[in-house]
Amino acid sequence: MKPRVVIGFLGSTLDQGKNAERWQRWRPTVALCQHEDLVINRLDLIHSAQHASLASRVAQDIAQVSPETEVRLHTLEFKDAWDFEEVYSALHDFARRYPFDTDAEEYLVHITTGTHVGQICWFLLTEARVIPGRLLQLTPPKRWKDSAPGTYGVIDLDLSRYDEIATRFKAEQAEAASFLKSGIETRNAGFNAMIERIEQVAVRSKAPVLLTGPTGAGKSQLARKIYELKHARHQIKGPFVEVNCATLRGDSAMSALFGHVKGAFTGAMSDRAGLLRAANNGLLFLDEIGELGIDEQAMILRAIEEKRFLPVGSDKEVASDFQLIAGTNRDLERAVAAGAFREDLLARLNLWTFKLPGLKERREDIAPNLDFELVRYAESAGDTVTFNKEAREQYLRFATSGEARWAANFRDLGASVTRMATLAPMGRINEAAVAEEIGRLKSRWRQEPAANDDLTDVLGADALQEIDLFDRVQLATVVSVCRDARTLSDAGRRLFAVSRQQKATSNDADRLKKYLARFGLSFAKITGLRDAG
Repeated sequence: MKPRVVIGFLGSTLDQGKNAERWQRWRPTVALCQHEDLVINRLDLIHSAQHASLASRVAQDIAQVSPETEVRLHTLEFKDAWDFEEVYSALHDFARRYPFDTDAEEYLVHITTGTHVGQICWFLLTEARVIPGRLLQLTPPKRWKDSAPGTYGVIDLDLSRYDEIATRFKAEQAEAASFLKSGIETRNAGFNAMIERIEQVAVRSKAPVLLTGPTGAGKSQLARKIYELKHARHQIKGPFVEVNCATLRGDSAMSALFGHVKGAFTGAMSDRAGLLRAANNGLLFLDEIGELGIDEQAMILRAIEEKRFLPVGSDKEVASDFQLIAGTNRDLERAVAAGAFREDLLARLNLWTFKLPGLKERREDIAPNLDFELVRYAESAGDTVTFNKEAREQYLRFATSGEARWAANFRDLGASVTRMATLAPMGRINEAAVAEEIGRLKSRWRQEPAANDDLTDVLGADALQEIDLFDRVQLATVVSVCRDARTLSDAGRRLFAVSRQQKATSNDADRLKKYLARFGLSFAKITGLRDAG
């Protein structure tokens, strides 16, 4: 059996006692060596210079009760024994200098004596394996004036040995991940792995999180779930404030976000706090952040970094300590290259970026999400609706096939379930209802060609809805050609290859530039290329 070594503080209060009276008191350092089943071969006792005489007397008393124990005294001074940084640094240096030899000796760290700060530092150093040992905790006898040494317990901080703790920890992680997925048992391995990572980030970090992915992929719902998880873990106490940046336009954007003071502009009849101040001590979700103007982006960046900003028309800063989640369906790297998004803001947001896959990329998850949507319908409508077996199989065959485009992702699925549930006779969705809904979906998707999906990246979902189908089809082709071309001129030559032959002079680049300008677009914005010539 290896020799046992204990390291610990002198109990400057508990280890005292005058003359013979001290043997009627429970003194933890002396009691260490009075347990017959805990043989201590060496005790490294840390004390201050002020308590050197007490340390010597304790060493002499240990020699009486346990002659086999060698006591080594170590003087260690603290200006403030309750200063965490000072105590940790001193004990860390002590541990680094200590000649540990785990092959030859067994080490225990005594945490009964010393300030609470000292005990915490012992724990941290032992848990980090800076001190390669276990913790030793003593408990006094029921009556302190008894001569009994009390009891002791040895704590091993290798949590892998505690199956019950490890199992409970894993269960809590799984419960949190399931919460973020709204309790849906998803089957997509990539999505499950992403949610597990988001759970770790959510409970360990206050840094901004960027959620990317197509419209309808669930960014807004996931942001709210992250907030609810943080709130349940007491990491956040303020409100959840959601802002759709695509709805903020012109001068009103600054006022909505940062607030204004009375008289800041025409119509400012009173002060307005603004959404950033509303999110103080809470979580701010900036959905479609790529739609913000450059000026708003600059102020958002400062608000993120300094937690301070200027309301419109004010010369006095205000503070708001919020956590941030941003969402976008745009390629922000491309937007930075096109000069439409600040590079420094993207760098600040890009610490934790998670791309949510669309429903087409998670077809194996359609079945559990189908059940989830039925539950949501029942909660909102107060009416439980189910599929019959054949109808459910019929719907899932179509939903998981290549025919189903799911252009709006989970929004399409939710709307589809709502329609079927609303029209279900006697609360039962049958094959006829499913066939009708499949026809409805196919018809809708034929009217919105797949090529138009690309337009969401450059226009945004809201702006796209304001463009006629005729223009969408044409513009989608133009965008596709531009992204495949090297320059604006190259794209123009391809698009006007026939008509240009009939003109004495042609300026294809100018024609294309003017066409794109009708939609507020440019070659650089579409392609992310700065060279548009």
